Amino acid sequence: MKKFLEKYKIQFKLLLALTLGLIVLTAIYYFLIPTILNYPKGTYATNFQLEVENTNYLSQVLSIAFAIFAVFAIVTFWKTRFLIKYSDLLKNPTNYSIEEINYVRNKLFTAPYSILVLNIVIPSIALTVIHAYTIHQFSITTLKLFILVFSLMTLYVTSVFIYTCNVFKKILIKLPYDNTTGLKKSTLKKRLFFNILPLILISILFTSLLGYSLVSIKTGNSVFETYHNTLYYFKKYNTFSSFSDLLQKLQTINITSKDDFLFIKTSDNDYLDINGEEIQVSNFFHKYLNELSAANDGRVYEYYGIDCQGATIDIEIDGTIYTIGIYFSILSIDVLIYFSIAFIILVLINIIILTLFAESLSNDINIISNSFMDMTKNTDTSVMRPLALTSNDEFGNLIISYNKIQELTKHNVEQLHDNQETLMERERLASLGQLIGGIAHNLKTPIMSISGAAEGLTDLVKEYDTSISDPEVNDEDHHEIAKDMLVWISKIKTHTEYMSDIITAVKGQAVTLTNEEDISFTVGELIKRVDILMKHELKNALTYLNISMKVNESTIIHGDVNSLVQVINNMISNSIQAYGGKTEQTIDLTVEKNNHKLIISIKDYGPGMPKNVKDKLFKEMITTKGKNGTGLGLYMSYSTIRAHFNGNITVESEEGKGTTFYIILPL
Repeated sequence: MKKFLEKYKIQFKLLLALTLGLIVLTAIYYFLIPTILNYPKGTYATNFQLEVENTNYLSQVLSIAFAIFAVFAIVTFWKTRFLIKYSDLLKNPTNYSIEEINYVRNKLFTAPYSILVLNIVIPSIALTVIHAYTIHQFSITTLKLFILVFSLMTLYVTSVFIYTCNVFKKILIKLPYDNTTGLKKSTLKKRLFFNILPLILISILFTSLLGYSLVSIKTGNSVFETYHNTLYYFKKYNTFSSFSDLLQKLQTINITSKDDFLFIKTSDNDYLDINGEEIQVSNFFHKYLNELSAANDGRVYEYYGIDCQGATIDIEIDGTIYTIGIYFSILSIDVLIYFSIAFIILVLINIIILTLFAESLSNDINIISNSFMDMTKNTDTSVMRPLALTSNDEFGNLIISYNKIQELTKHNVEQLHDNQETLMERERLASLGQLIGGIAHNLKTPIMSISGAAEGLTDLVKEYDTSISDPEVNDEDHHEIAKDMLVWISKIKTHTEYMSDIITAVKGQAVTLTNEEDISFTVGELIKRVDILMKHELKNALTYLNISMKVNESTIIHGDVNSLVQVINNMISNSIQAYGGKTEQTIDLTVEKNNHKLIISIKDYGPGMPKNVKDKLFKEMITTKGKNGTGLGLYMSYSTIRAHFNGNITVESEEGKGTTFYIILPL
């Protein structure tokens, strides 16, 4: 039993919701049908109905409810049978292929719509056909019953449809995800139509039906009063000597509608027209006339919900009671036509409005959806543009959220690119450091050998010079040669020491290139070091360094202060050399802050750089100094800023007007 309930769990859950709703719907039907269809009082849920129809009103309502439930059960099990076949899909998804999973997913999307349509159409049509068969005609009453059943069924089944979608959505969430290949696509327009259009239809239908019923009641009361008064005064102001005299005087009664007519019920329960010819009336009409009309001022009803009634009065002639009456229709077919035309026009207007509304919503969602798709396909952050805020509702919130996501994505992509470039620069610096270290080591070895050889040669020359001091070997020329050799050897030692110092410094710089130590220092400390270290070179070049501080000197910078000082000093030296020996020149050193970034600019007013040089700058080692430069300093400066400060260096230069380098550091 447990396995059975587990296997059909979803179906039973849907049937339970349908049953609970059906109980409420049945109660509504029980009280609403007699009111809307204008059932005659005292004729339903009584012995009167039992005698006329061999059943009572409660049995009829319960039979209808059972029939609706049977339809619901059949449709529900039929349209959800795929869940039985794939009942263990959620527990063992690996046992099923992508095609089978997508088949279940498509069914979960489409099944609620099939259940919705079938559960509305089948009961509505079936009950209408049964009613028409029962009264042996298709009348306005049948149409009213169809409208009432269709309206309430639509309202009820639409509620169940929303519940079914929620139940299926919980299953969809648990289904294995794939790239949705083979998934049947739907549209927002379709969903809106299935959710909103039924409610619009039943609102119009039910309002029309209620209006028709109210008009029917008021018109029926008015027509009955008119004809009842006519018959009352006819009886009051006339005397009848015989049945023939009655027939003759009935000719004088004015009938307001061509569809209405006079009738006479004899003591033998025969019904005659004013010409004395026999006519047929329904069993309901005859029974109501005999049993209930006297208590209702002579008013008679044709049948349940049929808009035909009668006004009657009894006349006695020679001890025989005759009932004369006027059979009348409450509303003509023209009224129904007007209602139908108005209904069709309203439905068309609502469909047009709903279509435009759905199109507007669909466009709003497509804009956001397409933007998300473009974001996933495009990695170029320069073409990303925020969406315009076109509404102040949930769509507006969605647009704001999209713009925030795009901003974060753009920032993350740019950060990723920066990190990639930083890593590349660090790798390049590490490689460059290793290369310089290797070269320095290889150069220092022969230089040390030369230095050692020079020391040995000095000893030999000194020893030679001592031997010259021997009286037996007194040669002034040899003395002079020894002195000259000592001088040259001294120069060799001096130059080798200088070369050794340079190589040691270069090797130390190579170590600095790969240094990852993060030290904090202030802008004030940085500028102070630059000013001290460059003062001598600036003085010799007769160049003035104009320092402009547009930030607080206590602003913190993270990184190696020595590396940054070396970069700035290198650029100042380049600016000094750009003047080509001209004196009394100015170099502007400006420090400012912009959007959480520190910008250090070094500006000179020299000859500037050609475009071909500027385009290659930072990409390769290039110089404008000819044989006097290598381009290594600027190249290494760029790599240092990228690798150790996660910053950037940009340049602006115009021939004949000067060059400005910008060192951009994140704070």
